[in-house]
Amino acid sequence: MALNTSTLTSPAAGSTRRQPGPDVIRALALIGVVVMNYHGYLIIRGASRGDGWADDLFNPWTGPLATRFAATFVLVAGVGVTLLTRRAIGDTDRVTEMRWRLVRRGAVLYAGGLYLDMIWEGTIIPFYGAMFVIAAGLFTLRSRWILLIGAGAVGAGALLRTWRFWQQEAGESTAWLFSPSEGSPQSYVFNVFVNGTHPLLPWLGFFCAGILLGRMLGRPDWRAIVGGTGLMLFAGASVARDGADTTFQSLVLSTQPASRSVIFFASALGTALLAYVVIDVIAERFPTAVDPLRRAGQLTLTLYLLHIVVFNFVVDWMGWVVPTDLSTSLLFAGGFWIVAIALANVWHRRLGRGPAERVYRAIGG
Repeated sequence: MALNTSTLTSPAAGSTRRQPGPDVIRALALIGVVVMNYHGYLIIRGASRGDGWADDLFNPWTGPLATRFAATFVLVAGVGVTLLTRRAIGDTDRVTEMRWRLVRRGAVLYAGGLYLDMIWEGTIIPFYGAMFVIAAGLFTLRSRWILLIGAGAVGAGALLRTWRFWQQEAGESTAWLFSPSEGSPQSYVFNVFVNGTHPLLPWLGFFCAGILLGRMLGRPDWRAIVGGTGLMLFAGASVARDGADTTFQSLVLSTQPASRSVIFFASALGTALLAYVVIDVIAERFPTAVDPLRRAGQLTLTLYLLHIVVFNFVVDWMGWVVPTDLSTSLLFAGGFWIVAIALANVWHRRLGRGPAERVYRAIGG
């Protein structure tokens, strides 16, 4: 695809000021990720799921909050790609350098994520890395092509899940695709694109939406457009979900992550877009109040890795936190974040980038 700079809009192309919104949103999304992760892993270790409204709300697999924080995090990652690459557009040498930087960073995240998955099964990091590698070929494309690629990823994910449903109904095995032999060459491809917790089909759609959102940030009416789009997506998905009558309809019209349906994607993207607009407004109007979150948002890789270390140390190694119920999960996650945000602010004020971010950039560029 030929490079065409006339269609590539970027926010405040001449500005060097780091926008506070993405960092604050990233920090808040990671708080939600930690809450859902801690609750889910404590359930796996024997905590009660419970049957109250709060237990249903925070159910990490089927609840209304399931994966929405992660979807917002991926959306912001797409925005970050646009903000990172905007100055390279129009300069062939800088475009080439930026492509290799994204590939290197993606490869570091993917390789590190595969190792991390052995410690913290279900981590998003390898999928995140794969998205950055793909971003190396996306960021110079026209917006309509990125829209089509994102829509194609969502559609392919839904079609694969539908095909699996019909194959299972017919008694046919789909193990070659959805359960490949561990360590086999095809498993590394299928597990990134099709299987796992955040497969690119359909999660690449959130990433592409973020790239497009990043291109809109320079428009004076972007909040109205993005907020209105988010509201329509969420409302439309909610209406469609309530229209399911059969087992098949319950799958294709589901808003639950496991369905990989278009309706799930629309609902999660809708809430992510609404959250982005609301939090961005707050970050712009109350910069002092959100400054601790802004600083923490610049250390999210460090904090993400730290929440894994803390969980394993406190729960598995020392046994200081015993899996009981939702209240334990919320107190544990809340306590972690109070301490983590405080430490992140002290570190950022004195040393700037976090330790994981330093290693990541040293290797990935």
